[in-house]
Amino acid sequence: MSWTETVDLSGKVALVTGGTEGIGRAVVAELARAGAAVVLTSRARDRAEAVAGEIDGTVVGRACDVRSEESCAALMAEIDDRFGRLDILVNNAGLGIFKPVQEMTVDEWRLQVETNLTGVFVTTKAALPLLQRAGNGGEGDAWLINIGSLASRNSFGNGAGYNASKFGLLGMTEAMMIDLRYDGIRTSIIMPGSVNTTFNEHDGDREWAIQAEDVGRTVLQLVAYPTHTLVSRVEMRPSRPPRRR
Repeated sequence: MSWTETVDLSGKVALVTGGTEGIGRAVVAELARAGAAVVLTSRARDRAEAVAGEIDGTVVGRACDVRSEESCAALMAEIDDRFGRLDILVNNAGLGIFKPVQEMTVDEWRLQVETNLTGVFVTTKAALPLLQRAGNGGEGDAWLINIGSLASRNSFGNGAGYNASKFGLLGMTEAMMIDLRYDGIRTSIIMPGSVNTTFNEHDGDREWAIQAEDVGRTVLQLVAYPTHTLVSRVEMRPSRPPRRR
């Protein structure tokens, strides 16, 4: 048995954006298994509700466009009305458009930056009153966890928009950590490398890669740390990727 299976989040409420597939869905499943009530979002309400119904535990699916202040504010109001609290925010919603800079359009650039970077800022701003309430001026314990990427540090060809958004996310997360620490909100970023999902047109059949469930368990590891300790950055890599010849 993994020690993360003993983590007890009963009474806690979590929000996971982009929670219908891949890493997001795995994070939702792990938080719910640990006893948290979890709200997952997608831009499509039907999809969010369907996936929520497939996961064991108290899981609610809602539509939210993380780029929209109005959409995020409405979501937080609903969470407050239904649960009266929010203890954990996992900003996972994101996308990638992988093209050489010569071929990438301005609209494609904007979509990545607005979703992967501005969307995290907008969602976090909307959630702060609830997280600050849970943090109780430093006496409580709330968590803000942003799902980044090793692309937050390592640039690659065809990744101008994606790299820019993820580099920005790393810098923003570190600044948020400093701003929020005395509010009782611990802030961290998880930066996986190759994950076995269908992101970026992969087929989800790469056994050597990080599994989405591994990222979900890492979220549990973070929130289980004693309140006097903060792991502010986690870099994850496949332990034995294919050799490059």
